[in-house]
Amino acid sequence: MSDGAVLHVKGRVLVGPEDVRDELWVVGGRVSYDRPAAARDVITVEGWVLPGLVDAHCHVGLGPDGPVDADTAEKQALTDRETGTLLIRDAGSPSDTRWIDDREDLPKIVRAGRHIARTRRYIRNYAWEVEPDDLVTYVAQEARRGDGWVKLVGDWIDRDLGDLSPCWPREAVEAAIAEAHRLGARVTAHCFAENSLRDLVEAGIDCIEHATGLTEDLVPLFAERGVAIVPTLVNIATFPHLAAGGDTKYPRWSAHMRRLHERRYDTVRGAYDAGIPVYVGTDAGGSLAHGLVAAEVAELVTAGIPAVDAVAATSWAARAWLGRPGLQEGAPADLVVYEGDPRADVRVLAAPRRVVLNGLVVE
Repeated sequence: MSDGAVLHVKGRVLVGPEDVRDELWVVGGRVSYDRPAAARDVITVEGWVLPGLVDAHCHVGLGPDGPVDADTAEKQALTDRETGTLLIRDAGSPSDTRWIDDREDLPKIVRAGRHIARTRRYIRNYAWEVEPDDLVTYVAQEARRGDGWVKLVGDWIDRDLGDLSPCWPREAVEAAIAEAHRLGARVTAHCFAENSLRDLVEAGIDCIEHATGLTEDLVPLFAERGVAIVPTLVNIATFPHLAAGGDTKYPRWSAHMRRLHERRYDTVRGAYDAGIPVYVGTDAGGSLAHGLVAAEVAELVTAGIPAVDAVAATSWAARAWLGRPGLQEGAPADLVVYEGDPRADVRVLAAPRRVVLNGLVVE
């Protein structure tokens, strides 16, 4: 598109789950519902339109062994873009990816800084590894470096115990979360197991990643406090493989991981039924491939979440949760065009017809 070109998007524009319009215009990279008075070089695309998809748990700049170079990070971001993911909540990365903000052709990123983990209780080269006395200091540091989020590692395998266990004492997370909130940041935590959740939620945490340990007795607490979950079911699918690798050395941990995997769909559906906010996240980066957002939406549907709400979890609702606009008048024109109605069949999300980022057709 030339600098003076106008994009005309026709078909069914899903401004919200029930707010469907016939067309929109992109002028100067922004959404308009008023036809431009003197449009030249009009380019038209047609189909079913959603705001750019959200991956609310993604890691750009992270590889299996820790930080990656800029070329690799660029490829990760481009892979997400190709599948319609135009807004990423980067849930922890040891790489500085601020340079992406200067690229009009790459997805927008909401960063949580670098993971903060207990010493020797997480994947090597991923996190700041600290002891409880230093947790507040590091949370404050990452709150200032991030875009309104901080990421804790709430539990991990305790090799002496041979199973998952909480990483932090209650008083440490209370002080850390209070400090993050004082600085205007929300806090989320990686949690697989059951026994780290109550302390984190009662300490005021805003979100739990994975949340495989969410049990019936904890559901009312999450719902009452409005604590969101990002289940990352495409990642939880790897639990049996991980468990097999620990059968000999850590049989208790392996059995626990298998149980968490077996009840994963019931866990997510129970959370949804109770009114707990559920958002789409893939856990891309590290060992998991990028570009899996459509697969994660499909997993939410398999868990029993209605298609329209599964779509909302990667579009309208997710953008509102992150404080970013959708397809409102004057918003940046970040949108994806599909062949069919994703509310009727989420499988169409796997095959975008067009991807528009900052008003430019990039795919």
